[in-house]
Amino acid sequence: MKIARALWVGAAIVMATAPAVHAAEFTVNMLNMSPKGMFQFDPDFLRVKPGDTVHFVAKDKGHDVVSIPDMIPDGAEPFKGEMNKDVTVTLTKEGVYGVECRPHYAMGMVALIVVGDPSSNLEKAKAIKQPGKAKQVFAKLFEQISK
Repeated sequence: MKIARALWVGAAIVMATAPAVHAAEFTVNMLNMSPKGMFQFDPDFLRVKPGDTVHFVAKDKGHDVVSIPDMIPDGAEPFKGEMNKDVTVTLTKEGVYGVECRPHYAMGMVALIVVGDPSSNLEKAKAIKQPGKAKQVFAKLFEQISK
């Protein structure tokens, strides 16, 4: 009985003093102008862990954020924000997430978020046909994955 009690007390002490594991939080601004040019997510590339949260902040008017169909991992929840509204998403599935601003998608207002291991949907996401400047921007963003 004393041994069991000592084990219980020891376990309680270890759990109480262990560092808490917290998910990280990231902010992506939706901007009319950034150092990279007009109509940008800033930053446009993030590498996060499963369970981390991304806050998309509508710093300038005329923007929204939407996950791009077929550019999120299988089983991940798609997200769609309203125009001029902040959006917060917690990303739990590993893989790559492509996002767009609907009004400025073809103008290259896109972002790429890598959650953990990107291999689950990387090739599928790369194969998605992109309009206009989004194609060039995504090509550069995909290059960052291997860096």
